[in-house]
Amino acid sequence: MQHPALEEFTKHLDTILRDLKQELSGVRANRPTTALLENIPVTYYGQTTPMKRVASINIVPPREIVVQAWDKEAIASIMKAIESSSLGLTPQADGMSIRVRLPELSTERREELIKHVKKTTEQFKIQVRHFRDETNKKIQKAFDDEDQRFRAKEEVQKKTDVVNKEIETALEAKIKEIQE
Repeated sequence: MQHPALEEFTKHLDTILRDLKQELSGVRANRPTTALLENIPVTYYGQTTPMKRVASINIVPPREIVVQAWDKEAIASIMKAIESSSLGLTPQADGMSIRVRLPELSTERREELIKHVKKTTEQFKIQVRHFRDETNKKIQKAFDDEDQRFRAKEEVQKKTDVVNKEIETALEAKIKEIQE
């Protein structure tokens, strides 16, 4: 049976990985992805909601994203949200849909994006280390037996190593995607 601190640690690690993957999916690479726009906040009838809740988002190869608003009242809000995002994209209204063309990434922009994703993944690694340290403190207090304490801390380190490896793999994949 696992100690509650280990179960909590595992849940935290899963959350960290999920959040990292979501964060990286929102970073623009050279090819379009719906994740780029899905979570951009749109103010719609006084409420702020992710774009994926007010429109469908589709890819038109090679470099275009089409946002199909479900309500024509949302079009202006969606366009404003895209323009004010940090993506530097210019939307164009086309009836009930909005077209967003992704320009080719310049070398400088690719380098900026790579620095950004490296910084982002480092922040997630810091979170992992923080949770590992917190869990080790809980284990230190929870177990009187030195062998149990050692095994629990060893388990925490194994899980930490696995998650750090997954973070590195996600980073390498994103860098490769940006450089394409």
